[in-house]
Amino acid sequence: MRTITPIDRLLSVADQSLRTIWGHHHAQRPAPRPDATVSGPPPELDEAERRLSGALIRVDHVGEVCAQALYTAQALVTRDEGLRAHLEAASQEETDHLAWTEQRLRELGDRPSLLNPLWYAGAFAIGTIAARLGDRTSLGFVIETERQVEEHLDSHLARLPVADLASRAIVTQMRDDEIRHAEAAQQAGGVRPPMPVRWLMRAAAKVMTTTAHHI
Repeated sequence: MRTITPIDRLLSVADQSLRTIWGHHHAQRPAPRPDATVSGPPPELDEAERRLSGALIRVDHVGEVCAQALYTAQALVTRDEGLRAHLEAASQEETDHLAWTEQRLRELGDRPSLLNPLWYAGAFAIGTIAARLGDRTSLGFVIETERQVEEHLDSHLARLPVADLASRAIVTQMRDDEIRHAEAAQQAGGVRPPMPVRWLMRAAAKVMTTTAHHI
């Protein structure tokens, strides 16, 4: 069996990065859909509701682009093969989220953020720094990131139009997956970052989500 070299990993990361930013994504799991017990056709969204849903799902899509960057960077830097496998498995679930939000944007007649390359680069840098501080710190960043994403998705569930059952089903499943990722990182020995770092992460996320809502 051929040994995976550092150059192989770098080429794989470069390929994955390009695919994340500019490619079309395919989920391993089917996109969540509204409860099948709800009878009748889905409610029609008016123009204002469609625009709001598109903006919120675009922000969620950016979050998944950043998650891919974070996990990819951490998996590249760690020397622990078990942790690398853990990060790659979580990344695959985030790829499902990426595909679901991308598909939903198309259904809503909207588009991803034009600044996705910038968001990806920033998250990749953060993931690289966290991983170089050690595996426990790296996992701690996963815990904090996923908890902040959970709060963010909860806020979107409160803001999404009641009639947008398709988007609500997707966001609900994403939130449940993020909760599980945080719990898995904590069980693997992750230590949450100190409070000033958490505040900084929240501030950076606020800039990203506010900008991506429009651009």
